[in-house]
Amino acid sequence: MSNSKININELVRPNIKILSPYTSARDEYKGDKEVFLDANENPYGKVNRYPDPYQLELKQVISKVKGGSADQLFLGNGSDEAIDLAYRIFCEPNKDKAIVFTPTYGMYEVYANINAVELITLPLDEIFQIEQAMVEPYLNDDTVKLMFICSPNNPTGNLICEETIVTLLNRFKGIVIIDEAYIDFSNEPSWLDKLSQYSNLIILQTLSKGWGMAGLRIGMAWMNEEVLYYFNKVKSPYNLSVVNQQLAIETLRDVEGFKERIALLLSEKERVIRELSTLSITSFIYPSEANYLLVKFDKADQLYQELIDRQIIVRNRSKVVENTLRISIGTPQENNQLITALKAIEREKESIVYR
Repeated sequence: MSNSKININELVRPNIKILSPYTSARDEYKGDKEVFLDANENPYGKVNRYPDPYQLELKQVISKVKGGSADQLFLGNGSDEAIDLAYRIFCEPNKDKAIVFTPTYGMYEVYANINAVELITLPLDEIFQIEQAMVEPYLNDDTVKLMFICSPNNPTGNLICEETIVTLLNRFKGIVIIDEAYIDFSNEPSWLDKLSQYSNLIILQTLSKGWGMAGLRIGMAWMNEEVLYYFNKVKSPYNLSVVNQQLAIETLRDVEGFKERIALLLSEKERVIRELSTLSITSFIYPSEANYLLVKFDKADQLYQELIDRQIIVRNRSKVVENTLRISIGTPQENNQLITALKAIEREKESIVYR
């Protein structure tokens, strides 16, 4: 069973359907030896021409690396642009709603607020999985247009159960967005192979994490061609610079280097887990399929500040999961600094206890 019969046009906001997108002369003509006198560019300079608005060369390179079709790929200024566009395309302000499962990535809420979309926040269970019964009342609500599922989830690091996601894809009447920002670190496959089965599926990925290009701000959104039509219609004309596209293409050629760095990070993650497990101040290390660990400590707020005092910055997630810090896996040297600092803090606490 698949949800391939959903009518995407019925989900799109009426004003987006009739929107006339910005077009340039270069959208209308393609030749081999163009003389560009159409866009009021300066004819001199190294980056004097506007970039390819559809990033065709970069998409072809990404497609070869990731395995998806370039014809189903949207590239944005980070995954955040695709999140924002999803709200703008499908959700009528002050009328429609979206669902998130918390704790999760905070920008889903930020863009809901920016676009005046009511956000339904459903808590994950004690092992950070979706509770089907909590979603049930919203599956047939025509005002709920979007559902965000972060997998591997941020900040918890775990994958969301495949069977649950399949059920939601089959039964939800809106768009399901699976955010796979950290999928390059996971042993489990991407949902990309299942894209053709579900017309209401959007898969977010990024070059920021596994590929180490956070400074370039290039997010990917895989979707069927009908949905992609609306994303290209609404996006800013030149949303990725020439320089960013070129640097990404160069970096993506080093597939072997990418694999080596991923292997090193995963090896370091296991080492950090082993070291953290020996500390008395560590209460629990949550399973992670990402390049970070969510760790419960005895007094996380205090420990967070003590690490800052030692110039080590982690993320305090205690407001969303009690007494937890999210720790990114760094270089071996950075991880050594973290472990050394935590052991020193532990010794200080023990000396106070026995004093």
